[in-house]
Amino acid sequence: MKASRTLTGTGLALVCLCILGVMPVISNSRPAGFGALEFAFFLSVWQVVFATPLFVRELRGPNKGVFAAGFSPSERRRVIRATLFTGALFGLSTYLYVYGVEKAGAVSAAIAIQAYPLFAILWEAILLKRRKTALELALTGLLVGALYYLGTGGTGRIDGFSPWILVVLGVPFLWSIAHVIIKEELGRTPITPSQVTFFRVSISTVFLAGVVAVVAPEGFVDNILRLDFQRVALVMGLVYYLELFVWFHAVRFIDVSLASSITTPWPAVTMVLAALFLGEAVAAYQIGAFVIVVLCIYGLAVAGMRKEKKAA
Repeated sequence: MKASRTLTGTGLALVCLCILGVMPVISNSRPAGFGALEFAFFLSVWQVVFATPLFVRELRGPNKGVFAAGFSPSERRRVIRATLFTGALFGLSTYLYVYGVEKAGAVSAAIAIQAYPLFAILWEAILLKRRKTALELALTGLLVGALYYLGTGGTGRIDGFSPWILVVLGVPFLWSIAHVIIKEELGRTPITPSQVTFFRVSISTVFLAGVVAVVAPEGFVDNILRLDFQRVALVMGLVYYLELFVWFHAVRFIDVSLASSITTPWPAVTMVLAALFLGEAVAAYQIGAFVIVVLCIYGLAVAGMRKEKKAA
């Protein structure tokens, strides 16, 4: 039974790897004139469309999740605040994802997004007061160095550092904050994965709608009826929703650490697809940075497991 669960979880994580790899390519395949902000909004709208059926089905079933919880007034306010805040963070991160991939390029953006462990380490040190071993610090420094090398286009010159890499790094930064909050709520409330997904994409959409209304209302009017635009937004929304859905189910069968390890090499998929479908050249410095980043992430995972085993 355990072997079967591990096999199922591993298969789902591999599906996640493929989905993550194709997402930057889809994002950069949108037609000219479809701005990053409008694209982020419309793909979020389509995410809500795809997330709604399962959300409604759960409400009609026996497991109503958070809606069956008997919250006190203070708990209810806490859950609402956390939901609104994380939804806004994910809305902003969706925009930064689309914009960063556009400006930095699909390949460099995919590699930079793998910096997520850096921010997880940061929050662990700040919030949980977890001290890091010399090995973990060394691997973290090497990971930062690889990202710096990537940002300079392989030159190592600080005056050549791309600001768009910093934009992309905003994505894992915001994800790390939101995931800390969500992990806490998942442990304290009976909320289900489909409810987390639905609330996340719904609030993200409302957040982005407000930004579009203020910043670029003409983009909404111009693009809402453009079928060529909406076709790409629909595909991106579906793929993004499937990634969330498959990920939440993968971690039901295997540990998050194992699932994360399986999905780590996903930028390699982006490299191949970007070269084939976007005509994006893959440089030697990008391959080098990718290899170092992946090795550092695996090294940090192993170091963390050894520390936990020693503490136990």
